[in-house]
Amino acid sequence: MASQPEVEHPKKAFGWAARDKSGVLSPFKFSRRETGEKDVAFKVLYCGICHSDLHMVKNEWGNSIYPIVPGHEVAGEVTEVGSKVKNFKVGDRVGVGCMVGSCHSCQSCADNLENYCSKMILTYSAKNVDGTITYGGYSDTMVSDEQFVIRIPDALPLEAAAPLLCAGITVFSPLKYFGLDKPGLQLGVVGLGGLGHMAVKFAKAFGANVTVISTSPNKKNEAIEHLKADSFVVSREQDQMQAVMGTFDGIIDTVSALHPLIPLLGLLKNHGKLVMVGAPEKPLELPAFSLIGGRKIIGGSMIGGIKETQEMIDFAAKHDVKPDIEIIPVDYVNTAMERLLKADVKYRFVIDIGNTLKASS
Repeated sequence: MASQPEVEHPKKAFGWAARDKSGVLSPFKFSRRETGEKDVAFKVLYCGICHSDLHMVKNEWGNSIYPIVPGHEVAGEVTEVGSKVKNFKVGDRVGVGCMVGSCHSCQSCADNLENYCSKMILTYSAKNVDGTITYGGYSDTMVSDEQFVIRIPDALPLEAAAPLLCAGITVFSPLKYFGLDKPGLQLGVVGLGGLGHMAVKFAKAFGANVTVISTSPNKKNEAIEHLKADSFVVSREQDQMQAVMGTFDGIIDTVSALHPLIPLLGLLKNHGKLVMVGAPEKPLELPAFSLIGGRKIIGGSMIGGIKETQEMIDFAAKHDVKPDIEIIPVDYVNTAMERLLKADVKYRFVIDIGNTLKASS
């Protein structure tokens, strides 16, 4: 745990921040940098609450820098652009996701995979190139390098676009990279939360036959009737698991709690792929024979590069892929965090920054 150095910035800003590992957020005045020649400044209108925000405000990963203004699912409207900005103008609808910088010189950056750059700069609670600490989207304004700004199509409401910038790209990217975006494939989605429900929606939009795999029988109706999954399997019911053994081309595993992988690997066809996007805190058991027997693959994926994130947003707008959200005022954020800890949300909280932040100040 570290403290933010005292640095003077000319642009005054306002948001909500956590000051210590209690994780309690409260109003916070701070400053943004002036809009540089390659920067885009925008008024924040909506910001999604990601589960990682909860971990970060409590320093559960050990790398939090206080005070923390969380938020990396940020959507709003451009208010100013730098003199060398080419792709955005005042009034454009834009967003910023999980990162605001990278080295621009490594192979990952050259391949449009800034998310795997070893010097990637996170949107909040990270050290920026000038030595200051980044602040996220639970705030009234943001300033970002043009290269890390996403254009949001008019067909996509800003409040729906915000969660796509983390939850959406987190499942879209592995579906594309691992070849699980082809019509007619049999896909499983493990877990039905913020990530899981987006995996179902994107997989269906790609034309897959989708089965939700969950420990909770009470989610069956939601999965099939509301999210339009094709089938539902309770992972604790051996007869249900046995019935789908060896039937999936791929599985997207969104669960962050400790859980067994061997039963999931058994559900794959030969050459099938199990892709982890959840992040359990403790190591998972993985006997080699579970992979060797059918030349199966287990992989992982973390968000996506800027080019792919733009592709995802454009695809979502074209195919009407939107997250299920609960819009909240900013002064409800601590209650929302408590509910998120209990998985009491379907399926993403989105803070109405534009209409409620000033009122709360």
